[in-house]
Amino acid sequence: MLIRPPACEPECAADDEKDAREAEPPMQVTETQAEELKREYTIVIPATEIDEKIDGRLKELSGQVNLPGFRPGKVPMSLLKQRFGKSVLGEVLEKAVTDSSSQALSERSLRPAMQPKIEVTSFDEGKDLEYTMSVELLPDVTPMDFGSLELERIKVAVPDPEVDEALERIAESHKTSKPLDKPRKAKLGDVVIIDFKGTVDGEALPGMAAEDHHLELGSNQFIPGFEDQLVGVNVDDDCEVKVTFPDTYGNDKLAGREAIFEVKVKGIEESVPAEIDDKLAEALGAENLDAMKLRVREQIEGEYAKVARSRLKRELLDKLADGHDFAVPAGMVDVEFEGIWKQVEEERKQGDVDDEDAGKDDEELKTEYRAIAERRVRLGLLLSEVGSGNNIDVSQDEVNRALFAEAQNYPGQEQQVFEYYKNTPEALANLRAPIFEDKVIDFITDLSKVTERELTPDELRKEFESESAEAEAAESKPAEKKKPAKKKPAKKAAAKSDDKAASKSPAKKAAKSTKSKKSAEE
Repeated sequence: MLIRPPACEPECAADDEKDAREAEPPMQVTETQAEELKREYTIVIPATEIDEKIDGRLKELSGQVNLPGFRPGKVPMSLLKQRFGKSVLGEVLEKAVTDSSSQALSERSLRPAMQPKIEVTSFDEGKDLEYTMSVELLPDVTPMDFGSLELERIKVAVPDPEVDEALERIAESHKTSKPLDKPRKAKLGDVVIIDFKGTVDGEALPGMAAEDHHLELGSNQFIPGFEDQLVGVNVDDDCEVKVTFPDTYGNDKLAGREAIFEVKVKGIEESVPAEIDDKLAEALGAENLDAMKLRVREQIEGEYAKVARSRLKRELLDKLADGHDFAVPAGMVDVEFEGIWKQVEEERKQGDVDDEDAGKDDEELKTEYRAIAERRVRLGLLLSEVGSGNNIDVSQDEVNRALFAEAQNYPGQEQQVFEYYKNTPEALANLRAPIFEDKVIDFITDLSKVTERELTPDELRKEFESESAEAEAAESKPAEKKKPAKKKPAKKAAAKSDDKAASKSPAKKAAKSTKSKKSAEE
């Protein structure tokens, strides 16, 4: 006698469906490439999993959408699929790829250097989703023994004459003018009081006329050539000045055009520097002249300290670069190189070509700059590893101080600066990065053996000149003897100096002469 099985209850059917789902193979991940830091995987997500996610999302929507004739939550699944199936499918596929790729990386303890590249290779409705994931990994970085590093910190003793020169520059910047004691012709540095009217092709345009204008000859306040033509004039002279507006002049109606100015010389005054005394000091916010001298000395000492830190940092980065030779992700190097090369091309358009680049073709330059990009990436990864491995972080207070300092560069626009950084995470990260780098540099320096050497500004200038000469000599060697991947970036880094530091001093001029756009520490 045939015994029929009892009819399956709804709970039984649900269990069967669950068992069927569990019987489906899970996400399949197959490694197809493993080459240095590159990995490639083929990932397959079962069709049943995709369908389940689609149904789940549609059920969520059923309680949210309002369709005529149906109460919320009572819209048939078939109608939901018809109305929202395509959009839900795209949403589900995107999330499925994101979640599954993250899971694949996590399960294998992989650290991607950049966003993985995803390419869907196969999918049709009701079928498995298959895609490839290409990813570059961060290298395993083993920092060297920083205790073995030997570094030198320079200290510059500021002589009294340099303080006096700085005070003279301050007095010069606060100079006034007074009428001539005896009549004479105007010379560079004098202030001429003039009326002028200008025309272009006989037409007077706005902004080309003024009365009783005080113009310092040699200040370059006016169009190139204008002030030069007033050198040698006398009071009460009437003269004609012809100039050509630069092609890059801000007013399109005037750019590149010749203008004629009728000028009446009404007076000539000679420039007189401010007296270096208590009155000048008080005008600049100091209690007296001695207090101003002390402040000026401290400022110069601070500027030289920046130079010293820059040199120490250069030396440290050179030694770190020489002491580490791990592989770096090619994608990160590509991004860094593209940024450098874009800057080079922009500067070319403006006629600003690095002296070291003159006469080289693009192929040679790209080889050099790519080597620099690789060095920068390697150093960046090393410093990041040291920082994270030693719990070095940037506090919010440190970021705020940097943000306030940045905002002060834009008087009257501080609020816009704050809003920009608030709404631009990438910009905020760029503000945080140099703070983090400096803290890591300080950490490594503290572990190193640092000796101190005292120099005069003149000795510092001579060292800069010597470094510059060595850099030029290395640059002039035959190409086959160069090793761009290692020596050039190190040399470029050695050539960098913070020329903002020794303001208008001999050492600053020497530092400026060695500055290079190819610095590997930027």
